[in-house]
Amino acid sequence: MAGAKSYEIAKREVWQAYKRVKANGGAAGAGGVSLKMFEQDLSKNLYRLWNRMSSGSYFAAPVKRVEIPKADGKVRPLGIPTVADRIAQMVVKNRLEPELEPLFHADSYGYRPGRSAHDAVRKARQRCFAKAWVLDVDIKGFFDNIDWALLLKAVRKHSRWSWVTLYIQRWLGASVVMPDGTVQPRDRGTPQGGVISPLLANLFLHYAFDGWMQRHHPSVPFERYADDIICHCDSQAQAQALKAELEQRLAECGLQLHPEKTKIVYCGSHEPRNEQVIRRFDFLGFSFKPRSAVARTGGRTFTAFTPAVSDRAVAAIQREVRSWNLGRRTSQSLQQLLREFTPKLRGWVRYYAAFRPSTLYRLLRPIDEHLVLWARRKYKRLAKHRHRAWEWLKELQSREPRLFPHWWAAVMSTGR
Repeated sequence: MAGAKSYEIAKREVWQAYKRVKANGGAAGAGGVSLKMFEQDLSKNLYRLWNRMSSGSYFAAPVKRVEIPKADGKVRPLGIPTVADRIAQMVVKNRLEPELEPLFHADSYGYRPGRSAHDAVRKARQRCFAKAWVLDVDIKGFFDNIDWALLLKAVRKHSRWSWVTLYIQRWLGASVVMPDGTVQPRDRGTPQGGVISPLLANLFLHYAFDGWMQRHHPSVPFERYADDIICHCDSQAQAQALKAELEQRLAECGLQLHPEKTKIVYCGSHEPRNEQVIRRFDFLGFSFKPRSAVARTGGRTFTAFTPAVSDRAVAAIQREVRSWNLGRRTSQSLQQLLREFTPKLRGWVRYYAAFRPSTLYRLLRPIDEHLVLWARRKYKRLAKHRHRAWEWLKELQSREPRLFPHWWAAVMSTGR
C-alpha cells in the first residue's frame, strides 16, 4: 500500500513520549538544541521524528559528555542525548518496559515503576538484623563497560519488535562529543543520562547477576539498585566464597568487581573477635553501621546496625550550604530566600530523613546559625544582640514550624 511504513509506531506514542521527556526536563544535548527550542516548532519536529522512526531512517545523534563532580573528588561521566533522541528512547522504553517488568527480580529496585531507593534501604536494614555478614558489591565502571553483544542478545530475546532492537543498537553505537569538542567512538557501554540506559542496565544485570544468584545462591538474599548491590550472608566464609564466585561470573560478562570498593562487612549485634573486621557500608546515600537504639516497648537501649545519612552526603550538603553565603544575602527578603532554597532543602529532608532523621537534623541545624547571621546584618535592631536574633528565629519557628523544610526534620526526629 502506498505510503505504508516499515514499522507500526503510532503518532500518539511519540506524543506521549514527548510529554514524559518534557516532565523530566534536562539539558540540551550535542548541537545545543534545548527542549524550549525544540518546542518552537513542536508539531513539525515530532512528525519528523515519527516519520523517521516508522520508516527505519532514524539514526541517533552523538551524545554530549557532561562530567558531574563526585564526593570523592572524581567525576561521574554522563552522556546526554539530544531532545529528539530522548523522545525516541522514551518511545522504545514505553514499549519494552512492560515486557521486561514481569521478568525482573523482586529485589531489583532501581528505576522501576512503583519501587524506590527507600524500599531497597528498608529491605537491607531488615536483612541486616537477620544475617550477620554483608558483601557490599561495587562493579567497576559498570555503565561504561556493558558488553553490547550480550545486551543485544537479551533485547532480541524479549522484544517483539525488530525496530526496538535496531534503534537500541544505533543508540549504543552513537559516538560521544567530549567537553573539549572532540568526537570519540564507543565500542561498549550505555551512557548514563540516556532515557533507555537504566532499563538496559537492569536487563543486563538481570542475566549477569540476578538470575545467576537465583540459580547458584538461592539462600543469599540481596538488594540491587542498578549496579549498587548488597548481599546478605550467614558467615564470613560464605561472603568470601560468594565474592570469589561473583568475580568469576562478572568476568564472563565483561565486568569486574572494584578491588577497593567491594568489601565484606560484619553487621552482627555482638562485637567481632577480629578488630580489623569492617563494620560499616554505604548504600544509596545512607551509611549502615552500629548505632544505639531504644526498644519501642520497655525503653531498653541496645545496639542496632541501622542506616542514616552517609558521611559523603553530609560533606556534599555542607559544601553546598556554605556556598549559599546566606549571611551575606541581606538584599533579599526571607520569602526570596525561601523560594530559592526550599526546593533543595525539601529534597534533602524527603530523602535523607526517611531513616534516623535526628542525624539529618543535626546536619542541617547550622542553617539556623546562617539565618541568625542574616537577620543581624539585615535588621538594625538585632545587629548587636545575638540572643535577640535567636529569639526572633525561635519565635518564627514556633509560629511556623514548617516554614523551612529542615525544621520538619526536627519535628520528625522527636517522633522516632
